[in-house]
Amino acid sequence: MTVLLADPEITAVAVADSGEPLVPVPAGTADPDGERPFVRSGVAARLAVAQLLLPPGRRLRVVEGHRRPDDQRAIWQRYAMQVAVAHPFAGPEEQRRLTSRFVSPIEVAPHVAGAAVDVTLVDRLGRGIDLGTPIDATPEESRGACFSDAVVGDAVREERRLLRTAMAGAGFVNYPTEWWHWSHGDRYWAWSVRATAALYGPVEAPRTSLVRAGR
Repeated sequence: MTVLLADPEITAVAVADSGEPLVPVPAGTADPDGERPFVRSGVAARLAVAQLLLPPGRRLRVVEGHRRPDDQRAIWQRYAMQVAVAHPFAGPEEQRRLTSRFVSPIEVAPHVAGAAVDVTLVDRLGRGIDLGTPIDATPEESRGACFSDAVVGDAVREERRLLRTAMAGAGFVNYPTEWWHWSHGDRYWAWSVRATAALYGPVEAPRTSLVRAGR
């Protein structure tokens, strides 16, 4: 059974915050016409490595990085309502577990720690590559195709393999219910690699947690 972010094994992981600052993701990994998300400096360095591990013709596109606590709470509450409608006979604990397949409780949220990125692949011209579902497609919307090991077509499976090879090779771990969610230094990462403590806990955003992508 998949270990989820709300499970006691994850919430019990200690945090020894390294104090690394939030910095913009590397140039070239964000939408050039949009914003550059912020992440911890160690995460940014690993994104640069992951970019180098991709084959010619493929590039990372970071869609989201650090997330403010209020935004995380709002996302949790919104999806929890969807889960309640979709699973009306589930008790409170089961609904919390089902919600955490897709949204992290704020106390352990990798995005709030600046430790997680939502990423996809683009080609050399910046055109999106099909990885089976849009980023943020819920298990209900995608009929489970958002899961990293979902049964998908050969072309999509190969693109997911390329993404997995690059991100894992740079030291990230994947949250298995979301093919796009990768993290380093948070509690889920620490549990996955059997580290004694997480490197990053919740962190305050700078004046803006986004910068223009071309800057």
